[in-house]
Amino acid sequence: MKFLMQTIIDIANAVFKPIIDLGAAPIMLIVLTLLALLFGVKFSRALEGGIRLAIALTAIGDIINLLTTAYQKPLVDFVKSTGIHLSITDVGWAPLGTITWGSPYTLFFLLIMILLNVVMLVLNKTNTLDVDIFDIWHISFTALMAMYFGANLFVATLLILYIGALKIVNSDLMKPTFNDLLDAPDENPMTTTHLNYMMNPIIMVFDKIFDKLFPWLDKYDFDSAELNKKIGFWGSHFAIGVYLGVFIGLLSKQDVQTILTLAFTGGTCLELFSLIGSWFIAAVEPLSQGISDFATKRFKGRTFNIGLDWPFIAGRAEIWAAANVLAPIMLVEALVLPGNHIMPLGSIIAMGVTPALLVVTRGKIIRMIVIGAIEMPIFLWAGTLSAPFITGVAKQVGAFPAGVGSGTQIAEATKEGPIEQFLAYLVGKASEGQIEFIIYAALALIAYGLIFWWYAKQMKKRNAEYAAAKESN
Repeated sequence: MKFLMQTIIDIANAVFKPIIDLGAAPIMLIVLTLLALLFGVKFSRALEGGIRLAIALTAIGDIINLLTTAYQKPLVDFVKSTGIHLSITDVGWAPLGTITWGSPYTLFFLLIMILLNVVMLVLNKTNTLDVDIFDIWHISFTALMAMYFGANLFVATLLILYIGALKIVNSDLMKPTFNDLLDAPDENPMTTTHLNYMMNPIIMVFDKIFDKLFPWLDKYDFDSAELNKKIGFWGSHFAIGVYLGVFIGLLSKQDVQTILTLAFTGGTCLELFSLIGSWFIAAVEPLSQGISDFATKRFKGRTFNIGLDWPFIAGRAEIWAAANVLAPIMLVEALVLPGNHIMPLGSIIAMGVTPALLVVTRGKIIRMIVIGAIEMPIFLWAGTLSAPFITGVAKQVGAFPAGVGSGTQIAEATKEGPIEQFLAYLVGKASEGQIEFIIYAALALIAYGLIFWWYAKQMKKRNAEYAAAKESN
């Protein structure tokens, strides 16, 4: 068995390593172009879609970096003013991605996830073809963490097969909500299997509690598009970005020039996010048409979805509004939360948190902020828990960030998949034969499946409501 596993790992490295080394945008250009060609799209149209997607991903990444860089120093100043020091340094997602892709096992896990997706498609257990192969590092991170804490490769593989199957099912469940949020037709193929949306079941629990206890707060909520219609520029993406920049600047006691720079940077970024969101739709149009034609001929009209990275929904201003309001809240929580040792700086713009909040609440900004504040401790505790693993592996593969003291632990405060990190820890410890951890791991895995089953029922009800509304129109 060990020899077979090693052989599969070697094959995965030989096939995928040269492609992965190109980076996310080139990977998606190649993948989307090849897929479109496989579904009968003309080469020029297929290549056009691939280039558009690569440009959209590059633009989104650059703008996120711009926003994070601009806002990080004022928030660091805010932290320094508190006089409190936490021992784990938040280095953001990039070093973690480098660390994970530095492991030869990641390509093995990529191969496993591709096979799982194909099997589920053939067995009609999903309609989503996951093409976001770069972000497989999130689920690989989970498997590697389980192995760090004691699991063998076989157990770690079983764990991510379990999680992977649920996140693929989740991509189908979310599809009508994405159509609603994007105001897109049913033919829109875009969805995602990104691991940050596996927080949806936990968020939905809080959302249902919100329905019971605080429904009156919804009357104070606003939709950015509707607000824009009513009050023009003052409700636009530009203006919302300006408000948030001023808020962060005042909170961190910046001078007038810095506050204005933050305001204009925020306005620019939010407006560009909205613009670039439309590029994703144009990018997948050739593939969408090819899949539609193929399904009509071969599968009696069966509809297929395309699993992309999460930023195709980045045009919704609520993601950024909630992220910027949650930033200072997360800082305050980090300072007072028992058991937390990580200072959220590198991932202070919480992209691992707000996309899932958007989907479950359907853009209700007050709910996003309240529920985000409630769930933030889960991320902080997960970051604290994973720090020894991240630090140890970073030093092993030579990816420990320069400028960080060698005796300092590193992590990411808003790493996608915090629940999965707890599962990895428990499964790893259970693999060492400790009876209490075996019990804890079994109960946690059962609870993980049961809450997802409940969440799936709620989403199916929501999707039935979408379908009924379309029929009535």
